[in-house]
Amino acid sequence: MLRVGIDVGGTFTDLVGVDDAGRVSLAKSASTPADPSIGVMDGLVLLAAELGTDLAALLADTGLIVHGTTVATNALLERKGAKVGMLTTSGHRDVIEMREGLKDDRYNLRMAPPVPLVPRARRLDVTERMRFDGRVETPLSKASAEAAIRRLGTAGVGAVAVCYLHSYRDPRHERETRKLLARLLPDAYVSLSSEVLAQIKEYERFCTTVVNAYVGPVLGRYLGSLGSRLRKAGYRGDVLIMQSHGGVATIGDSVRLAAGAVLSGPAGGIAGSRHASRLLGEGNLITFDMGGTSTDIALLEDGEPHLTGDKAVAASKVALPSIDIHTLGAGGGSIARVDAGGILHVGPESAGAVPGPACYGRGGTAATVTDANLVLGLLDPAGFLGGRARLEPAAAQTAVESVAAQLGLGLLPAAEGIHRVVNTNMAEGIRLVSVRRGADPRRFTLLSFGGAAGLHITEVARMLEITRVVVPRVASVLSAWGMLATDLRYEFVRTHVGEAGQVGAGRLRKLFAEMEAEGRKRLGASFAGRRGGEGSHGPGGRALPQAPRGALYLQRPRAGRGPGQRAGRGDRAASRPARRADAAGERAGRAAEPAGVPRAVDGDPGLRHGCAAAGPGGQGTGHLRVGHHHRADPGARARGGHRGGVARYPAELATPVTCRRRPRRRRRWPRTWRTRRS
Repeated sequence: MLRVGIDVGGTFTDLVGVDDAGRVSLAKSASTPADPSIGVMDGLVLLAAELGTDLAALLADTGLIVHGTTVATNALLERKGAKVGMLTTSGHRDVIEMREGLKDDRYNLRMAPPVPLVPRARRLDVTERMRFDGRVETPLSKASAEAAIRRLGTAGVGAVAVCYLHSYRDPRHERETRKLLARLLPDAYVSLSSEVLAQIKEYERFCTTVVNAYVGPVLGRYLGSLGSRLRKAGYRGDVLIMQSHGGVATIGDSVRLAAGAVLSGPAGGIAGSRHASRLLGEGNLITFDMGGTSTDIALLEDGEPHLTGDKAVAASKVALPSIDIHTLGAGGGSIARVDAGGILHVGPESAGAVPGPACYGRGGTAATVTDANLVLGLLDPAGFLGGRARLEPAAAQTAVESVAAQLGLGLLPAAEGIHRVVNTNMAEGIRLVSVRRGADPRRFTLLSFGGAAGLHITEVARMLEITRVVVPRVASVLSAWGMLATDLRYEFVRTHVGEAGQVGAGRLRKLFAEMEAEGRKRLGASFAGRRGGEGSHGPGGRALPQAPRGALYLQRPRAGRGPGQRAGRGDRAASRPARRADAAGERAGRAAEPAGVPRAVDGDPGLRHGCAAAGPGGQGTGHLRVGHHHRADPGARARGGHRGGVARYPAELATPVTCRRRPRRRRRWPRTWRTRRS
């Protein structure tokens, strides 16, 4: 029985199939932005061919598909979401436009304010008011709510965000409004702020709810289209969707909480990095995922990523718990341009999948990072996509020559300039992720993956003086592979308002018990849907494990501006730490680890290669040490094994050791200075 991970990127769609013995097969197909499900089905056909079978047989032998998608992200970035209306407490319809009173460039007096996802004409007041302690100040006026709903129906909205003041404390007014919406606008997608983000701070809650309503219908249509195509092709198994917090959820839960999938794709790479961290025995990693459109960077300390509740995507706040990932507009398709002052810039604009870089031969004419790499001889024109596609060096040279003419340089210096600029941008991104947390990047291992990362990672590491770079054998599809090592998981947040010293253990225990009960209910429902009515039991009829009493059961958020920090000075309110449902149902909800994956790292290098080619910067010969961390029997490889020599186990990692430097001598200050300090 196979499990398949699918990661839809901006340029390519990556697929990984793992069988019960842990054997891995890979496939890549071109992404289809107009309908990503077409690219997914094309990739499944290629994966079937890789295994020596056809699509119907592959899907019949597949028990689980885990999917990471950028549909919600793209809808938000490109402003192609649903037409949203907003119902809110009378006098508070401008909360999402006033924001927090801040702007990105505080010294730019001419900076235009961000355009909200819901224009003011579709943000309507409803007569009601709930106090901060849950007492009703003004009962919900059904006449006012019905009049507002009819106005939204006349405006032709496809989704409605219901955002009432202090609904996190008592959601009764929002639930009553949903009943009215079900009667008056039965086809509308409805998003309640008390269900999307039940915590204090109105702007974050309102904005996250609006984002959820904006991307929910788009994500729902895509997943419906994908499910229909899979069913027609013969698939009858489960489909789980990667979430921004690093877990997975069912399709129904993913559509209901669509804002939780805004960082679905990059989160798969972090899940794979966590697994690689355990295999390597190295807890401190900087992940470097460079694809065709962007580069995603994250920090892992003690093998765990940082969670945050303060993400902004396209100027819209998404305050749901998510992995803290820093995204740069630097990828293989990033376009190089020269401004009026003669300065070379690379990105954030990208050629994407269509038309793509000039060397793809699909009509693209702008010079990209991939074109520069081809001109520099870092890419084999005949070996692209495993030989299924051939790059056009002449088209790449023509595109780069246009940049060279504007710079007054030759072809190779211009290509080297593009290469250096994008490397510098990515190195600065790594510094931003690490140094802002007080971490020295030189003490971390750089984990490189993504289709374009291998061409740039050693130079980036050299800029940062990082001495160890790890390149997994499944580097080009690590995000898809990592999705198979994730858990079915739900995140919960609750807010309690009151004096911190008077909350008491009993009240806290009650709050956590409520969240645990909700988590168990959702996990039980998920298993019931997948296993034929098991209710609150896990696979095979096993009851979900009971929670141990005491603080060991509470998972506190990691350092950073996460959902468990205080809401702000002066309001005597604290958002309690997020309650994770996967802690209660960890054993039942945990994804099965691929059989045969080694638990320990061998570390004994099996091969040594000398790289004789100089890098673009002319640094001279480098050295590559490849460590086979598991010696697999060559005869036990997967059917139709990957021609590129993909390892039998996904845990086999190649470790290039680059950028060696002498240890710095510790500076000794004068004794008199140290004495004064003490």
